[in-house]
Amino acid sequence: MCRLLGYVGASIQLERLLYKPEHSLIVQSYQPLEMTAGLLNADGFGVGWYHPTRRENPYAYRNVLPIWNDTNLPALSRYVESSCIVASIRSATPGLPVNLSNCPPFQHGDLLMVHNGFIENFRKTLYRPLRDRLSDEVYGSIEGSTDSEHLFALIRQAYQSDSKTSLETSLRQVLATVFDLADNRITVGANLILSDGDRLIACRASNRTPVPTLYWLANDEHYPQSVVVASEPLFPGQWQPIPEHSILTADHALNVDIQPLS
Repeated sequence: MCRLLGYVGASIQLERLLYKPEHSLIVQSYQPLEMTAGLLNADGFGVGWYHPTRRENPYAYRNVLPIWNDTNLPALSRYVESSCIVASIRSATPGLPVNLSNCPPFQHGDLLMVHNGFIENFRKTLYRPLRDRLSDEVYGSIEGSTDSEHLFALIRQAYQSDSKTSLETSLRQVLATVFDLADNRITVGANLILSDGDRLIACRASNRTPVPTLYWLANDEHYPQSVVVASEPLFPGQWQPIPEHSILTADHALNVDIQPLS
């Protein structure tokens, strides 16, 4: 199971999120504490961020190396600052290639997404049903083979098809469709973090137990004027678990809203 991280708030160096915490993503890559499947997160990583002062599409840095082996990331993380960040360390689903196309974050336009979870036997179960719900244009933009990127494609199609549909509503619609198709016969894990640069939208959901963990923390002394979302707490503090089958929305003003998924 992958480990996720999201940040929204005051502008911050990537280093302070990726390296400084005692239980950082670097540590979680080789010594995770709350994974429900797998032992390591060594199948690549990615970081996506938005420009702190200009409105433009996000940037992403990805590598198929374990995050602890990337020699460019320490210097990059000292240089880059952002007020909205998502990151992921990957534990690849067996059978899926470890390549850049399959490495989150997935990005299209102003949207970023990271995902912790899987659709059981995706290529043999829900691949065709989900593909058939995509337009030729959206499907043609998929570069990899993961269930994660197909979920992202469905979300952005729903979001872009109606200017009045919010990103949260699009996420709800897609997950309702996926869980309905799975019908408790096919395991689906859908812990994920979405961002459009203005906010984080985090979801904790699965049709199996235990539901993988996802926590949030607001305005902590280590990260004042911010909201942090993480698969595992980065350090001791007032971390709160996102309730199972819920969606959390957080913005730059530190407004946090949690609603049931259904």
